[in-house]
This record gives sequence, structure tokens and C-alpha cells, in this order.
Amino acid sequence: MKLRRRSILALAALLLATAAVADYPDKPIRMLVPWPPGGVTDTLARFTADQLSKNIGQPVVVENKGGANGIIGTQAAAQMAPDGYGILAVTAETHAINPSVYKNLPYDPLKDFDAVAMVAHVSFVLATRADLPPNSVKELVAYAKANPGKLTAASYGVGSTSHLGLATFEKLTGTNYVHVPFQGVAPAVTALLGGQVDLAFVNAYNVEPHRKAGKVKILGVAGPQRLHTIADVPTMAEQGIDGMFAGNWYGFVTPHGVPLAIRQKLASELEKVAQSKAFQDKAYSMGVEAEYRDATQFAAFMKGEGERLGAVVRDKGITVQK
Repeated sequence: MKLRRRSILALAALLLATAAVADYPDKPIRMLVPWPPGGVTDTLARFTADQLSKNIGQPVVVENKGGANGIIGTQAAAQMAPDGYGILAVTAETHAINPSVYKNLPYDPLKDFDAVAMVAHVSFVLATRADLPPNSVKELVAYAKANPGKLTAASYGVGSTSHLGLATFEKLTGTNYVHVPFQGVAPAVTALLGGQVDLAFVNAYNVEPHRKAGKVKILGVAGPQRLHTIADVPTMAEQGIDGMFAGNWYGFVTPHGVPLAIRQKLASELEKVAQSKAFQDKAYSMGVEAEYRDATQFAAFMKGEGERLGAVVRDKGITVQK
């Protein structure tokens, strides 16, 4: 009798779960973006939310919760109900770098979240103030070695992808720069435009309009190939700096415990968005490459990125006591 009762209860639970998945989503979805408005992550997330909303017939409401290299928003996302109505836009900072930089990180990127899908990636560029003498990466390296400790490099935070791009560049070229972290990409670029700092690794999207206006120079692309938005700018490898990669990637996760069927439905809808012409055109216009990875692929990718970027963090001794 007890066995039969347990079987009935299990069947009832399964039927309820199946019904919940069939009806999903039947109310607005909240998308947390752990960065301030205006950057590439925010812009891509908002475009994705808009396209996703059109596909599923429910509003996808974007909420920016920036601060502490993405930690504040990511911690808040970990505490959302695991029902599929709360998702988080993630980057290399939140899920690959922070675990190695912050000694008391209030979340575990692997245990507190479940991967849903990755949608895009981007290579950074090395930009300098307009009146800095070097006009190529080789010239910059020579200039830095001739003026040790004098060049300043902005980033959008300690442990950010921008900071790790700088750290990688220092290691590969045997140069050193005075690191000047800012709270976000906008103030870092503003400082570069104003001549308060000498250089920065950032998205081309953030500096290309200023290059056209003659306010900054872009010396090289920190990726495997040139960017179509600045096709005249050579890669680092073309300029003799092999193995140089600085950039970011963009994807979505849910708090741990969301039913697999719901995550699969979300992933399916995100795949439609990522492979749509509208999304690819938007990414293309920003110098970003649309790249879809499913949950399994994205989880493995994040783990590998954590190992790769963690090695850079340890090599440079980048730590924050929080």
C-alpha cells in the first residue's frame, strides 16, 4: 500500500512538473545584468531580452545591478528562486576570473548556477591616448621599456577582463604599466580621452568612434583575426606578439535547481535568438562575434576559461580581499 501511494505521489509530481514546463513561461522573466547600463554586456543583454520577449510572448525585464566586478548582481542572481523566471547575463569576470581574484567570493560559479547558453564573444583592442608617441604595438613595447614605470594603463576594475588583458600583455612583452582601475568601462574610456591615462584594453565598440574623431589611437587587436569594424588595424600576432588574447564572452545562466526541461526550453529560445539575422547583425555592428554554445558546451567552456584566466591571475598575483 505504501509503495503504491509513493508511486501515485511521484506520478502526480511528475504530471505537475510537466504541466509547469508546458505552460512556461506564463509570466515575465527577470534578466539580471551585473554591470552598469551602456556597456557591451548590457547592450547585448538588452537586445537578447527584446528578441527573446518577442519569441516567447512574455516580457523579459532587464535589471542592472552593477558593482564589485559583477559580484553584487551575480550574488543577487544566486538567490533568485530556481523557477526559470530569473536569469543572469554572465561574462568572463563573473564566472571565470572572480573565483581566483576574490578570496571571499560570496558565490560559487559552478555550484550556485546552471549554464543555459553562450551567445557571443569578442576580442579587445589596445587603445592609447591620441598624443602618445608610439603608432604600433612594437613601438609601444620599445617606448615602455625605455620609460619604465611611466606609462599608465586603465581598466574597468581589478580582475576585469580589461585588467587581465593588460597582465597578459605585460607577461608576453616583458613590459610593466601602472594599473589604474576604474568602476566601469565608461570612466576608463573617459580618462583615456582626457589624457589622464595612456592606454587600455577595451572593446573596439567603446573607442572606435573616438578613433574616427582623432581622440584615441588603436594599435592592435588582441585576438586571432582582425575586426571587420577596424579592418585596417593589425592583430598582435601580425605585429610579433604571439599568443596574445584579451577579450570577453557573453552567456546566460540560471540559479542552481531550475528544472532541466525549463533550462532546455530557455536554451532553445536563446539559440533561436543567437542564430537570428537580427542578433548577428547587432553583434556584427559592435565588432562582436555571435557564437552559440549549448548548456553542456558552455559549462565546459566556463570551466576551461576559469583555469586559463586563473593562471594569469596567479602569475601576476592579482588578489582582492573581500
